[in-house]
Amino acid sequence: MSLPAWLFCFYLLLNLITIIVYYLDKRAARQKERRVSETTLHLLALLGGWPGAIVAQQLFRHKTQKRVFKVVFWLTVLLHCAAIAWLIAEHDLGRTLL
Repeated sequence: MSLPAWLFCFYLLLNLITIIVYYLDKRAARQKERRVSETTLHLLALLGGWPGAIVAQQLFRHKTQKRVFKVVFWLTVLLHCAAIAWLIAEHDLGRTLL
């Protein structure tokens, strides 16, 4: 069983969008303009954009200090990792992915 190409493209696009949204929020913060809500940033991560969010946080030095944001974000990452581990174990994807 292999992953469909559309699913790979979806996650790639979602992560690129996440990086762009983090950039726009960082720019808005610097220019004292209307910001992207933290709920939106968390939703992007929850949908699967968390790898892009990690890249953007480091690249733009954005959302790296606020403790509550970090806790919710890393819980989202943990949830995704657990879901991936379950999918691999439940559907025996380990052999086809490795």
